[in-house]
Amino acid sequence: MCTKDDFLSGQVLLIDKPLNWTSFQVVNKLRWEIRQAFNIKKIKVGHAGTLDPLATGLLVICTGKMTKQIDTFQGQIKEYTGTIVLGSTTPSFDLETEINETFPIGHITEDLIYKTTEQFIGEIQQFPPIFSALKKDGKRLYEYARAGENVKIKSRTVSIQEFKITKINTSSKLSTGSIYIDFRVVCSKGTYIRSLANDFGKALKSGAYLSALRRTKIGDFDVKKASSIEDFIKSLDSK
Repeated sequence: MCTKDDFLSGQVLLIDKPLNWTSFQVVNKLRWEIRQAFNIKKIKVGHAGTLDPLATGLLVICTGKMTKQIDTFQGQIKEYTGTIVLGSTTPSFDLETEINETFPIGHITEDLIYKTTEQFIGEIQQFPPIFSALKKDGKRLYEYARAGENVKIKSRTVSIQEFKITKINTSSKLSTGSIYIDFRVVCSKGTYIRSLANDFGKALKSGAYLSALRRTKIGDFDVKKASSIEDFIKSLDSK
């Protein structure tokens, strides 16, 4: 059980971010709860790597003096699991926006899916999604996107250590016109899994978007050891 001094001197908290919460909202909630529990006027709280609202999983939250380690944690290798839908695209590369195009999937076989993952192993060039929080000329990219403004985005080099297909649901081919694929990815800082899904669809001469994403690891930190927001608050209440 952490004390007031523990939080001020610095703690690393592992939180399992729920769906539809922003990483910023999680940080604000935990900061408020810690301040209320210990009657602290001010305390530093930050996270080591943003998760999109539609993603769940591991957030590494640092308090007090441990916030100085955030850059170190952010730079560590990350692991994700999720689901890619083949046969259509969305502007945001995930479910934040509606499907805007559909593509043929009749030519896509399980062997082709497995073989295509090999193109994404190692260092690759990747364009961040236009619906992202990256800044260009002092403005978030998603602000340009929502305003319908075209903006040129530079590609970046990222590293994919593993890209494994864990399940292929081809039975949905006829009923939905889509193929659902479960995957696991181990990658470097700065990798957008939404962009990986979109590029994967293009490589298959079709289209794709991300329908689910969960971060499972950051370096040696594992989501299996993370607490829900509710359980963290209960631990403060029982101090």
